[in-house]
Amino acid sequence: MKYHKIEVKTNSSAKPPFYTGSMLRGAFGYTLKQVTCINPSYKCEGCFGADNCLYYEFYEKKNSFHKFRFDINLGAKNYDFNLYLFEDVCIKLPYILSALEKLMVKKGLGRGELKFENVTIFIDKMVVYENSEFKKITTSPKEFLNDIYCPNIKLKLLTPIRIKKGNRFLQDSIELTDILRSINQRKSEIEGKERTFKLDYEPKFLVPMSNFKKQELVRKSNRQKTKMKMDGVVGEMVVMNLDKKSYELLKLGEIIGVGKQTVMGLGKIEVENLEF
Repeated sequence: MKYHKIEVKTNSSAKPPFYTGSMLRGAFGYTLKQVTCINPSYKCEGCFGADNCLYYEFYEKKNSFHKFRFDINLGAKNYDFNLYLFEDVCIKLPYILSALEKLMVKKGLGRGELKFENVTIFIDKMVVYENSEFKKITTSPKEFLNDIYCPNIKLKLLTPIRIKKGNRFLQDSIELTDILRSINQRKSEIEGKERTFKLDYEPKFLVPMSNFKKQELVRKSNRQKTKMKMDGVVGEMVVMNLDKKSYELLKLGEIIGVGKQTVMGLGKIEVENLEF
């Protein structure tokens, strides 16, 4: 699993709305199209360049899995965010950086088009943009390798996880096995392999404590001219005697996310190792 982690620091005290994921995805799409579109008509339908267009792949292509996701915090104190890129999308990094710079500095965010004058952009902890200038990119995509193992963890669900089970979204509780299956499914989709809903092993663990709740979220869809619910499960669980393969899957989930709408910042998890 190859990936880039892009960090955008606004160096601003402007306070954002409680949930920024949908806004970021929509605004980024606007500037990405400006950066990549070569069609004089500016229309995607029937475009001669659609098969090689990053905007089309991210926003218009039907029945496809998107190899990127915004990483946000609910109720953040600033507009800082991360953007993950996966596998072959990593080679399109210059287009994505250009769109991010255009978004933050020239277009702005939200109804008031809030712009930021002192943006810093990092790729895998390396500064690639500051003082209104891009620097030479010398970093390569990272390879997911997990060389740590801890059988006892606290698993934190930081933004709503939306997983369907029994033809309905889970609302106020979730099982660890459902999370592991979702991560495994996302991994196969990102890697372009056959989609699988089952694990190829039997997870082993104990959950002595869990605390979940339903987190209500609403986003406005400009395309569909309506408000859409984005409710999901947040909270945490303590997991004991976790097998190594499940631990590795959860660590991968920190990068690729869990469940649906991860491109908008949902499904963010964090694994905290517990030492006794």
